[in-house]
Amino acid sequence: MNAIFFGIVAVAFVVAAYHQIVWDGTGDGAPIDALGKAMIDTAGSSVTLALGLVGVMTLFLGLMKVGERAGLLTVIARLLRPLMTRLFPGVPADHPAMGAMIMNIAANVLGLGNAATPFGIRAMEHLDRLNPAKGTASDAMILFLAINTSSVTLLPTGVIAIRAAAGSMDPAGIVPTTLFATLCSTTAAILMAKFLARTSPPAVAAAAADAPLAPVDGEDLPEGAGGGRGEDLPSAPSVGYPAWVSMAALGAVVALVPLTILYGRVIAPWIVPGLMMAFLGLGVWKRVPVYEAFIDGAKDGFDVALRIIPYLVAILVAVGMFRASGAMDLLIQPLGALTQMVGMPPEALPMALLRPLSGSGAYGIMASIIQDPAIGPDSYAGYLVSTIQGSTETTFYVLAVYFGAVRIRRIRYALGAALTADFVGVAAAVFIVSVLYG
Repeated sequence: MNAIFFGIVAVAFVVAAYHQIVWDGTGDGAPIDALGKAMIDTAGSSVTLALGLVGVMTLFLGLMKVGERAGLLTVIARLLRPLMTRLFPGVPADHPAMGAMIMNIAANVLGLGNAATPFGIRAMEHLDRLNPAKGTASDAMILFLAINTSSVTLLPTGVIAIRAAAGSMDPAGIVPTTLFATLCSTTAAILMAKFLARTSPPAVAAAAADAPLAPVDGEDLPEGAGGGRGEDLPSAPSVGYPAWVSMAALGAVVALVPLTILYGRVIAPWIVPGLMMAFLGLGVWKRVPVYEAFIDGAKDGFDVALRIIPYLVAILVAVGMFRASGAMDLLIQPLGALTQMVGMPPEALPMALLRPLSGSGAYGIMASIIQDPAIGPDSYAGYLVSTIQGSTETTFYVLAVYFGAVRIRRIRYALGAALTADFVGVAAAVFIVSVLYG
């Protein structure tokens, strides 16, 4: 991220300086003045966006805490267990790795990114104990990582919060589009990982004699993923639901896709108030102190919203400079002419290119696009970048963190499987947003 941040600023400065040197004194003003004004304006607007985000984040994380205490995560874990034993035949059903993987995927399904990461790292640690080739990623590790980077998402709560803070009239309108895109990307991830596992040398044959990687410093890992990873996390249930129940649940999720395509505009306005009623109702039914649980989750949401202000200012200022200097036009005009033909508008192209590299960078571009008065969160481009943000993952970051945590040197075909999922996720996002909002 250091290189990306500096590179964006440096390119913007060089392009603005060139325009200033060749400027003939006409137009709205000096290019270098426009660059400085963009810096100040975007710094102020990014803080305004973050402050507007505080209330929305506290609301959603408060509701998630109620659902977590009501046992919703455990229910999803029990539904996933029969499916996971078939996807990972080499991992014993009662092994701790299976439980950690199930809890990770269940947390991702609910959009609980902060909870998913510790489970994911603990799963990698347990999978490494089953790995006969230390330092080389096993087939199970790669398949789990590919699923993790493309996980089916029912509630992209973070992106919904951003859209609401940006003044969207339909902040939850991306729920159907994100569900469709993540179903496609997860299917692609599984199929590609299984195919490459058959065509690639086994992990033992691919293992190198090099020394293992140095451990990743705790400060470089996501919050909650440092020392003592996972010991205080809830465990997955040892017994899942019958296989027919899991298949019925999977069929119901798949059936939501045509339903949301046909009735997405009608369903979307009901999602946010329906979620609040559903989560609180579940909590009351399970005799959870819903008010106290909501307050505990809301405190976390408040802290998260405040912590992102420096990151938001940094990336939005850099992106604002990049646009004001004219560098963005130089980049997207040649490529955008091609992607426009397949439904990818030029203003959304930087988002798709940056998403696998930098989560905060893509986040900043999404925020800048939906805040742009000429575009807005409820435009086609606004829906598209929001869907891409909610249905794809920062692939290189996840690879570094998950594999670095267990000192994996040889990732084998992991990057190919993960990037395939990213590509399919973006393509699916373009398709479904074109159908619903094009």
